[in-house]
Amino acid sequence: MANVKLRVSGMTCGHCQTKVQNALKGVTGVYSAIIDLPDGEAEVDFDDDSVTTEQLVAAVAKAGYGAKVAG
Repeated sequence: MANVKLRVSGMTCGHCQTKVQNALKGVTGVYSAIIDLPDGEAEVDFDDDSVTTEQLVAAVAKAGYGAKVAG
């Protein structure tokens, strides 16, 4: 299992937060996704044997938001 923090841009409300969370949880291999709206971050626990951070970023982008690995 791996953990990554993503910086998410474009979230402005609870609906945005839910969309990003659902997008991440919809990726096969994601165990949990916790979205921090005020800080613009997503903390994701995932199976690094079946999903990459690039796929997580792409899922957020497909939902209409920007994302990059924090750090």
